[in-house]
Amino acid sequence: MLGISVDHVPCLKAWAESLKGIEYPLLSDFWPHGAVAQLYGVFRPDGRSERAIFVIDRWGCIRYIDIHDIDHQPDNEEIRQVLRRIDPQAAARVREQRAAAEFTPPQGGIVLYCTSWCPDCKRVRRWLEERGLQYTEYDIDVEPGAAARVKGWANGNRTTPTIDVGGQVIVGYRMEQLEQAVQAWRQSHPGD
Repeated sequence: MLGISVDHVPCLKAWAESLKGIEYPLLSDFWPHGAVAQLYGVFRPDGRSERAIFVIDRWGCIRYIDIHDIDHQPDNEEIRQVLRRIDPQAAARVREQRAAAEFTPPQGGIVLYCTSWCPDCKRVRRWLEERGLQYTEYDIDVEPGAAARVKGWANGNRTTPTIDVGGQVIVGYRMEQLEQAVQAWRQSHPGD
């Protein structure tokens, strides 16, 4: 996303600061004055540009245009819908990133990321229960944030079981690693 204005750079900087910062680059179309705005047909005779939004896809095709009054705030949800329609995979990645950012599992202890149908998850559950170990469980088919976290640990895959034992993450059914991690965790947390 880029912001383009016919104002000069110091003016753009002051504007961005007045908004308490923005997360996208601002470009100045000051010299030759309004050259980009003219190319897109939004340069006014008085030397200003219309307030306009252009959504351009990765191939350079204009997919959406919104030209509106300078005092009117555009509908951001409408623009988001256009972007989701143009690139559904990017939209899915954004949803996943948001879910991961909002997901807050307990710190420390044993956390099991699994699915209800996975046979290896059932084996790990049984192993933990037989040893009287307390654990927190998240079903990655139900909790998008848990799924996103697992994908981050498992190179983009939804691998189950994934177990976090006090910060040591074991991806996949690796009982020897799990036993070692639990033993080390128990030694460092004798009362838990």
